[in-house]
Amino acid sequence: MSLRWRSYGPPAGHPAPRATTSGGTVVYAIGDIHGRADLFARLLAGIRRDAGLRPARRRVLVTLGDYINRGPECRAVVEQLLAPGLDGFEIVNLMGNVEQAMLRYLDGEMAIAINWLEYGGIETAAAYGVACPQPRRHDEHSLEAMRWHDGYQDAYGATLPPQPEEIADLEALRHTLTAALPAAHLAFFRGLRTMWREGGYCFVHAGIVPGLPLDQQAARDCMWIRRRFLDSDLDHGAVIVHGHSIAAEPEVRHNRIGIDTGAYKTGILTCLVLDGPERSFLQTG
Repeated sequence: MSLRWRSYGPPAGHPAPRATTSGGTVVYAIGDIHGRADLFARLLAGIRRDAGLRPARRRVLVTLGDYINRGPECRAVVEQLLAPGLDGFEIVNLMGNVEQAMLRYLDGEMAIAINWLEYGGIETAAAYGVACPQPRRHDEHSLEAMRWHDGYQDAYGATLPPQPEEIADLEALRHTLTAALPAAHLAFFRGLRTMWREGGYCFVHAGIVPGLPLDQQAARDCMWIRRRFLDSDLDHGAVIVHGHSIAAEPEVRHNRIGIDTGAYKTGILTCLVLDGPERSFLQTG
């Protein structure tokens, strides 16, 4: 599978982002990987080649979270993140909602367990050698209720409390998975950041609450928010670079750039390259 350079802009009649990186800084921002170590490896190789051709004094790799779940090689992705092979780069790894949900489960929050397992946690557990039963599926009533949980319109962001007969199995699985995670991997997950800023850009997993200063954003919003952010036309004080919400191609608006192109199912993993005022996209597929 090859790499390709693409150019994406805003819809016709809409303004483009007007942000730059700091002088001499190039940023490579990668969207949701979701267990696709094969695609991530190709992008890393392409980034190494491209960085060697640029005169930038400062090179930064930013990954936007959702490294695990859904895809088949979750453990391998974490190994790549721990040693990306990018000499001379600063590395910034942000936390996605799936990493936060897993940590909540591992820390004993049983109410998130079924949601995390149903939305790809089974693949993560399997990658660490832990087998688990198929979780109970949401019924339509519970899905509709959770779509509007806290205004997030996101079933995964809410909780589906386990039935009493499920708790013992979920507790056992929690302890087994915790024991199976290498210490370095667990430390990696717990050390992930919520937000990072560079020049006129702000990087988060999902988005931010419109109208709220960036330094007052809550971690939950940065990892879970969807429609309130996506539908906003407000100036956020920086151009927000985010993943979380899948689109067929990168979404470029005057106030945000979305780069989750559904890699786990499309085979297209997107890297946004920011170099001063210039903006380009490197993709697998």
